[in-house]
Amino acid sequence: MTNKKFKKLAHEFKSLVHGYGGCFATDHVTVQGRKVGYMYREEPDGAYDSGWRFFSGEETQEYVDDPNNIMVYDVNTIANYDPAIIPYLDSPYGSAFRRRGNDFAPE
Repeated sequence: MTNKKFKKLAHEFKSLVHGYGGCFATDHVTVQGRKVGYMYREEPDGAYDSGWRFFSGEETQEYVDDPNNIMVYDVNTIANYDPAIIPYLDSPYGSAFRRRGNDFAPE
């Protein structure tokens, strides 16, 4: 159980994407409510892992190194925080994208 105060409440979530599994995201996105600014997909760590990692892009290395600032979520959760990620979710492992305005560009 976490003591984090998430930007969105459970009843606010909609079913936007299905079957992607889990991902990692920082508190910048889920607690502070910042848009995803950087995302990449790596080989999954297990059966439930989609390989997606989501960041605001403003995190320091020290921040990211602290496991208290990152949690595992269903990809649908992060899609609810920032629907702009949805068109990129089928990208292959090794993909990375940085936000450019309202869209993303490959890194």
